[in-house]
This record gives sequence, structure tokens and C-alpha cells, in this order.
Amino acid sequence: MENKLITPRKIQGFWELMPSEEALFEDMLTRLRKVFENNCFQPLDTPVAEFSEILLAKSGGDVDKEIYRFTKGHADICLRYDLTVPLARFVAGNMNELDFPFKRYQIGKVYRGERPQKGRFREFYQCDADVIGENLSLTYDAECIKLYEPCFKELKLDVMVEISNRKLLAGYFESLGGNVVELMTIVDKLDKLPKEEIVALFKDKGLKDKDIENTMKLVATKGDIFAIKTLSSICENETFKKGMQELETVDSYLKALGMQNYLYNLSIVRGHDYYTGTVFECYIKGKRNLGAIGGGGRYDNLCKNFMETKMEGVGMSIGITRLFDILRNENLLNTENYASVELGIITFNETLMAGLTLMSKFRDEGVKADIINETKSFKAKMKEANKRNLPYIIILGEDEVKAGIYTLKDMRTGEQEKLKFDEILEKLK
Repeated sequence: MENKLITPRKIQGFWELMPSEEALFEDMLTRLRKVFENNCFQPLDTPVAEFSEILLAKSGGDVDKEIYRFTKGHADICLRYDLTVPLARFVAGNMNELDFPFKRYQIGKVYRGERPQKGRFREFYQCDADVIGENLSLTYDAECIKLYEPCFKELKLDVMVEISNRKLLAGYFESLGGNVVELMTIVDKLDKLPKEEIVALFKDKGLKDKDIENTMKLVATKGDIFAIKTLSSICENETFKKGMQELETVDSYLKALGMQNYLYNLSIVRGHDYYTGTVFECYIKGKRNLGAIGGGGRYDNLCKNFMETKMEGVGMSIGITRLFDILRNENLLNTENYASVELGIITFNETLMAGLTLMSKFRDEGVKADIINETKSFKAKMKEANKRNLPYIIILGEDEVKAGIYTLKDMRTGEQEKLKFDEILEKLK
């Protein structure tokens, strides 16, 4: 009876790249880590799986439906859907060992059981930077927003950050007597649904025509801080007034930090209910239609589920998987110059041992060198070097081994030189 072969299928919506793309992705992560650490954020890693009571403590909205949840023995477990709730759990469990304000960054995979589509994955990486502390100054809100500029400068991308404060809409909806959480959820769908459907949803929640008109005017407001301040008289609610004051304060800090690429957009609310104040989203400049590639905000009450001491937080996040997918689809990635091997050494039967020694010497000096020593013809070995996109090769014959002078061929230009080891090393470096 023949063994039935298993089809090598991958679960839809889970992340996997070709090696040349993975190298570029890892380079992006390295660059982001450098920026975070240059801005005084410490590295942290937390488990991919958490107890369900931890991750479900204060998610709400549509998030609960997307969480991967399972049991193992008596344990009720969820896969993390973001990096912020595990951060709150970590802070609560290590209060006595941490210095506050605690600034940390984390890059790791998260999981959401939503329908896979363009730009949406079930498994993806997030890059987060957060600040946690008591009576946390709004300067940290500005610092997290400003962090987008050096991050994307390092990635050679121009971005625009759109900012709001949830207290503005929350206060306005409070003044109308509406269910704030439900109405904010509708606002978060503005970019996803036609205006007519948004209006219908507001009507279903009991808003009058005039209130809907004012709401649509409010969420359509964009511009600098002066454009936002013109709305100060639209609502006398104290929550609304506090949101306006916080936004003005953050703006003054952004100016002090030298932030350039930002505007205010009152339709920004973010999908998670734990955000309580400043909220923001980041877009590639001139390509807003591609969707947000990052976002974050202030969450003053998140840690209260894990400890009595009130710890406030603010953080920014980059959806690095989504970003990479956008760059790939827009043909903005350059994988042609990638080579896992910088120097190929073509050997023959009689020079294999010398080739291994030479390869080791180059590797010790930081050169990515590899042997091409398969039992093939010389022509086949050259074809292999071309297929592997090797920028340089050494053709190692017996005469080269005896003389210690090697034929180095530039595979891009076809030029050949006879050089000593140190001369080749200097050229490659």
C-alpha cells in the first residue's frame, strides 16, 4: 500500500516569507530596535499565550470575537492579540523591580482570528513602545507620537500622523445621553462604511437628525490645532473640555520636540475601549488609502484590572507585517541586491581542503563566504553561482593555492583580478 503524501499547506492568514524577503524584514526590525533604544526604551518580551482572564480583562468591542482561545487541561488560555495588555500584566507583577516611568519596547507576533484579506493577517508582528507610570505627564504622549518620525526615517519612508483625543467624542456623546462605547464603535467604522450606513447606524442608536449632523461635522474636522479649537463652543460637557485642553497641551509639546508631519483628525478613535485620551494613527504620506500602518494612545485605566495602584500608560505601535506587505505590493522593496552569500569559492577535487580553509578565514573576518564543491562540471558550478546571485566568486585551482594569489571575479561586471587574501578582504569590505 502506497503512502499518501500530505499536501504542504499553510494556514491562511499566517505569516511566511521567502529568504530574500525575510532578510529585508529582519533588517527593518533591527533598524527599529536601534531607534527605540536610542530613545531610551528598554527591550521586553512576554509570552505569546496568556491566561484568558488576563487578556479578556478589558478588551471589549469586536476584539473578543477575534481572540484565539483554547483550553489545556484546566487552563483557559488565549493567544495575545496585541502587546499592550501583556505589558500591563507584566508591570503589575513586577512593580517592586521596575523603575518608573517605565519605558519599554517590544517586537513580537500577535494573533487575531479575523477573516484574512489584503493587509489583514491572523498572525503578524507588532512593534510597540510604551511608557507606564503614576501621574504620567502628557509629554510622553507627545514623545510616543514623535517616535514615528525617527522610526520611518530609518526605514526611508515619509509618514503623516493623525491625532485626536477620545474625550472629545466621548464628552459629546455623553452630552447627547447616548451609549458612548457603542457610538465610538460606529465612528471607528468611518473609513470602512459608506456615509449613508454610518448615519443609519447612528439613527439605530437613537441619535436625532440634528445630533447626527453635528456628529458628522465633528468627525470630519481635520487640520492644525487652531482648526480644532474652533470647535470649543460646540459642547459644554466637562469631558469634552478636558479633551480639548489635553490636545492643546500635547500640541505644545509636539512643537517643542520639533515634530513636523502631523495633523488633527477627530474621527480617530482607535478600536480598543481601553484608550482614554490621546489617540493617533500613522499613514504613509500621500498613500492614506492604503490604511494605517501604526497607531496608539493613552490608556489611564488599563492596569487597574491587575493592581490597586493607578498606573497610567501611553504607547505607539507599528504594524510591521502590514507595512512590509504594503511595501511589497507597491514594489517598494529591493530584494535584487540581497545575497545570503557574498563570496562563492569554486573548488575542484584537488583543492577542496584548501577551499574549506580559505572559506573559514573569510568567515572569521565577517565575510559571508561559501563553498561550491558539488560533483559537477566547472560550467555547472558557474551556473550555480549565477543562480544564487553571488556578487563575487573565487575560482580556486592548484596554482592559486600554491601561490596564495586568487582569481576574484565580479559576477556583475565580469571583471577578474588576481589578488592576495588581504587584498580581497579589503575589496569586499
